[in-house]
Amino acid sequence: MADPASYRPKSSDIPTKPGVYRFRDEHGRVIYVGKARVLRNRLASYFINPERLTAKTRTMVFSAASVEWTTVGSELEALQLEYTWIKEYTPRFNIVFRDDKTYPYLAITMDEQFPRALVMRGDKRKGVKYFGPFYPAKAIRETLDTLLRVFPVRTCAPGVFKRAEASGRPCLLGYIDKCSAPCVGRISPEDHRALADDLCTFMGGEAGKFTRELTAQMQAAVANLEYEQAARYRDDIAALNRVFERNAVVLAESTEADIFGIHADELEAAVQVFHVRDGRIRSQRGWVVEKVADLTDAEFVEQLLTQVYADHADRIPREVLVPTLPDDIEDVTTWLTELRGSKVSLRVAQRGDKAALASTVVENAEQALRLHKSKRAGDISTRSAAMQELQEALGAETALLRIECYDASHTQGTNVVASMVVFEDGLPKKSEYRKFSITGDAARDDTASMYDVIHRRFSRYLKEKIDPDTFSTGEVEPGTSEVKKFAYPPSLVIVDGGPPQVAAAQKALDDLGIDDIPVVGLAKRLEELWLPEDPFPVILPRASAALYLVQRLRDEAHRFAITFHRAKRSKSMISSDLDAVPGLGKSKQEALRKHFGSMKKIRAASLEQLMEVSGVGEKLATSIKESLEDTSRAGVNMTAGEILD
Repeated sequence: MADPASYRPKSSDIPTKPGVYRFRDEHGRVIYVGKARVLRNRLASYFINPERLTAKTRTMVFSAASVEWTTVGSELEALQLEYTWIKEYTPRFNIVFRDDKTYPYLAITMDEQFPRALVMRGDKRKGVKYFGPFYPAKAIRETLDTLLRVFPVRTCAPGVFKRAEASGRPCLLGYIDKCSAPCVGRISPEDHRALADDLCTFMGGEAGKFTRELTAQMQAAVANLEYEQAARYRDDIAALNRVFERNAVVLAESTEADIFGIHADELEAAVQVFHVRDGRIRSQRGWVVEKVADLTDAEFVEQLLTQVYADHADRIPREVLVPTLPDDIEDVTTWLTELRGSKVSLRVAQRGDKAALASTVVENAEQALRLHKSKRAGDISTRSAAMQELQEALGAETALLRIECYDASHTQGTNVVASMVVFEDGLPKKSEYRKFSITGDAARDDTASMYDVIHRRFSRYLKEKIDPDTFSTGEVEPGTSEVKKFAYPPSLVIVDGGPPQVAAAQKALDDLGIDDIPVVGLAKRLEELWLPEDPFPVILPRASAALYLVQRLRDEAHRFAITFHRAKRSKSMISSDLDAVPGLGKSKQEALRKHFGSMKKIRAASLEQLMEVSGVGEKLATSIKESLEDTSRAGVNMTAGEILD
């Protein structure tokens, strides 16, 4: 279990706005989702003395490995986003909503003759209008009770309605004017439906219409000296204002939009996108990118839309809101429309609720970039200290800005491979990783393999240094026709191994006439560093940042080599026997393996069984049978690389 102090965010990094937060475990799974009126205050409450936490909260914070948050515009938006994410992730510590219940909604049964307003959970029904969600259920019940002052629609169950209809006497709500009593004919079905429509209109966000009408009626009552009636209108207006403030929706229910926000500096840009569906924030994504090219805001937005939607046409909504329109907006809009299969609106939100939500998205991007830089600043300090410490320990003359590490892998001398990994500024640069296949005399032992790899890598470096046009990796930078060269020399070469491997690597450099690149070996047993022709190793402190850095390099090189070796070994084990069969190509080999499942079954198959495979006739089946029998008689199991007794 993780110590909460290991992932506790800085208080200054947490915004003081409403929002939703997610705790994740070490595997990245969301284990708790919560909302807060003030994120900073709420999150701080989880990182107090653990003895002061409840048993469930203490277990949750020790099970988590990270926490992240998203700010929104109001508590209601936080509630809706919390509900959406709890349903999506089903976090183990959100106990209240992991049963068969859901958040309560205000439902109005417009499919009935006399529509009924009620608090409803569970699956939604056709013909019923829903508003919410709300939590706790007490909130929506209080809201409904308040609304009945102005919109006295029916709320009773069918049984109660039928009994009142049969007896000719309304229920209590009818007597206190919180129901228009359609059961006894006080209101016609048409007028009652109009009342229900008004309630739906109000809950849909159009409160101004009704408050204006009530205000006019109140003023008329005052003019007629009907002060008691005016007081009732005043209280109705106050009730509607309270309800509207508490239950404001994010956007209109028909809204289907992706809202992008961008915050950038000279080097990096943070992007956030809110996915709004049915007027609710259904999900949110965010990432930080390096500004490798000098792009305008319009060009950046165009590239962003291309990357987000090119392979996800099914996710394109009807409306895409961006902070800046692309220069060729017509072409981009046409492209999005063709991908979606229907019209897409691409625009900048200028005013209203969408502009307010777009501003919230930009705030999230700004906070994300600030948090990213805060974390990276700490990482840079650690990496800089590690590289400085390693430079001093090895006596290197220049800063170790680029380090290459090499490792070889094989199985009893077969399928020999090697890897090269690159760290720049203490971070992996995977685009410049390389892998080597080693054959012939170079594969006889580890020292020969290491000599071969170092000689091959740096002979290419020298060749390009002399004539840059004769060698390249063949990698093309995106959006250009330039081929990316690979001649940047390292500040340090690390090989996995002790003095023999270091001597082999140094000899390779000496043979090439390279004398300005230091070489060091990292031995696994005691984690000591060996320098060429030095009888004593360099011992780094066990808690040293420099030791941790070289261990990361060595482990990454080992992982990369093992991955390549396993792939090569697997390929050779599967195909070696079949490769020896005359006339048997790759497609028919694959058909045989797919049909029988293993080489053992292929060997045991009869001619008739071999001929069942598509494309294998009698002549080829005979050739396969004879070839596999010859291999067995020779006493070599090629699939395992072993000599048979």
